[in-house]
Amino acid sequence: MKTLYLECNMGAAGDMLMAALYELIEDKEAFISKMNALGLAEVAAEESFKCGIKGTHMRIRIDGVEEADLMDHEHRRHHAHEHEHHHAHEHAHEHHYEHDDEHEHHHVEHSHSGLSDITELINSLTIPDTVKANAIDVYRLIAEAESLAHGRPISDIHFHEVGTKDAVADIVGVCVLMELLSPDEIVVSPINLGSGFVNCAHGLLPVPAPATAHILHGVPTHGSGFNGELCTPTGAALLKHFATTYNHMPNINLLKIGYGMGKKDFKAANCVRAFLGEGNNLFDAYSKSQSADDQIAELVCNLDDCSGERIGFCAQLLLEAGALDAFTTPIYMKKYRPATLLTCLCETNRADYFAKLMLKHTTTFGIRKSICDRYVLSREYKTVSTKYGNIRVKSSGDKFKPEYDDCVSATREYNVTLDEIQREINWVMQKP
Repeated sequence: MKTLYLECNMGAAGDMLMAALYELIEDKEAFISKMNALGLAEVAAEESFKCGIKGTHMRIRIDGVEEADLMDHEHRRHHAHEHEHHHAHEHAHEHHYEHDDEHEHHHVEHSHSGLSDITELINSLTIPDTVKANAIDVYRLIAEAESLAHGRPISDIHFHEVGTKDAVADIVGVCVLMELLSPDEIVVSPINLGSGFVNCAHGLLPVPAPATAHILHGVPTHGSGFNGELCTPTGAALLKHFATTYNHMPNINLLKIGYGMGKKDFKAANCVRAFLGEGNNLFDAYSKSQSADDQIAELVCNLDDCSGERIGFCAQLLLEAGALDAFTTPIYMKKYRPATLLTCLCETNRADYFAKLMLKHTTTFGIRKSICDRYVLSREYKTVSTKYGNIRVKSSGDKFKPEYDDCVSATREYNVTLDEIQREINWVMQKP
């Protein structure tokens, strides 16, 4: 099994991920030529050193100007603006910048694009359909996060800089490289977000920026003493979209290592490392937690004076808040009183949050917490076309399980049973 491990000790940005993956492929010249032929931007891979380590910096230019030279920080490229459409001038802003190296003034016009505009642009590119679908899904993650951050519908979210062609090149480039590498499993380390504040068009925002925080909901993250935004919205969305699991370095026979360098210099090497390898033991489809960062918390409480409706509401609330699982078990307490054991499984760094929810929404006076190691089967998610419509399926090796909500929708639409849906999925998945 081919495994790709992305080490994000210094966060991640779109150009850093593209550079790290670029170092893993064989025909590097063909990739650069392909990217430049798309007409999005001028793409060049340049040798870069961070803390004495050699890697690649991916330079993206529009009309000879690199976007990073024009902005204080990459995050300003990803800030979504809410438009009042009766102000026509808000649809195209003109910025004048001085290019430091040549002392020439450049006139750069940035259009404000919505998700539909981005989708149309990506669909017009000469790239495989799978690459188009991945790139559009990454943008959808960003749009949904900006919608939550601004409290506006996705249709009202217009990207100030993420809609420009250089940013499209970042995302499409990573999606093309993922297609070329075609790993069976993509493991992402806990992501360093940085600390402090980031400067954007509307002022100073805390790190992680609101959009980044929404994108990384449920993803293992941590902060650091490095002042600044280490993980950008684009980097977060790419990692969230492609990751099959989050863990530390898996057991693999290492084949290649890629170093994707950021633009800024820190005391630590500012890079994303990409490790490509093959599983090297009988359990190569499994990864065992080795540290507290990868363990899960089990929260439990005994309830003998709480109504079933209230317990059910609490369990549903836990799931909606991002718990890995929430379930009940019938038990007997003192004097053989029938009762219910409510269990919540969650990431260890969110245990306090879920414990407070359980204390608030049930009658219990205490929550017991246990830290559990677990074996996790690597899995992938895909959409399967059946005679009952498209059904999402989770699979790993020869195991697969259809998405329950999709099956329920299909039973109602086609007036069939869940068993019939399952038989159809079985037949489709087992076809040669």
